[in-house]
Amino acid sequence: MAYGRFASVYDRLMEDMPYEEWLAFVEECWRLYRVRPSRVVDLGCGTGAIALPLAGRGYRVTGIDRSADMLAVARRKGEELRLKDIAWLNGDMRDWVLSDPADAVISLCDCFNYLTEAADVAAAFRAAWRGLRPGGLFVFDVNTIHRYRTYAEEQPFVLNEEDVAYIWYCELEEETKVIAHDLTIFAREEATDRYLRIEERHEQRGYSLDWLRQELFAAGFAKADAYGDFTWNPPGPETERAFFVAVKE
Repeated sequence: MAYGRFASVYDRLMEDMPYEEWLAFVEECWRLYRVRPSRVVDLGCGTGAIALPLAGRGYRVTGIDRSADMLAVARRKGEELRLKDIAWLNGDMRDWVLSDPADAVISLCDCFNYLTEAADVAAAFRAAWRGLRPGGLFVFDVNTIHRYRTYAEEQPFVLNEEDVAYIWYCELEEETKVIAHDLTIFAREEATDRYLRIEERHEQRGYSLDWLRQELFAAGFAKADAYGDFTWNPPGPETERAFFVAVKE
């Protein structure tokens, strides 16, 4: 997916996302699973909302994303923060290779839902397994099918603020569990004080949590645990965001 102009307004639209909760969950996860990562890979890192704070906390981070536009924003932010232990790779989460294995691989903010083919999810799991050292940990989250059904029932969503506005429609294909997000965004340009219109269509797919767990084992992981909504409780029927923690032996 090419984000283009969307990358320039992405951080503004996502500023209310629970990034601190994601960071706290990941670091607590490493503690509970007794992993002390030095090198961390962030798959689907976007503009660096997770990768940059981790680098600021002393981890050596490699952020991987398919969008050169998103990475350009991340790189600029990293330079402004003068972070040294961070690298950016324009690559695909289904097929990436680094010179040295990582201690931990993460992928947050429902990146895996953007893989709408089951074979691509399986390939990404295999790539994560290959990229980890023995004893390493793979942590990722997904939006659940329940959440996408809620989106479809409650849409459209509207934001109307002084510097940015959008209208967001959702349509869920129940048979495939693929949801299409259609957004029309109006973002004010500071230099001209005019509003830029951006049209975006994003597709995501909801997957059975049991299937995801089975595919983690098929990829080679020795252990795969699931949790619901930033807690250490198993996911249930009302879970909106499920977290998986997979261990490579």
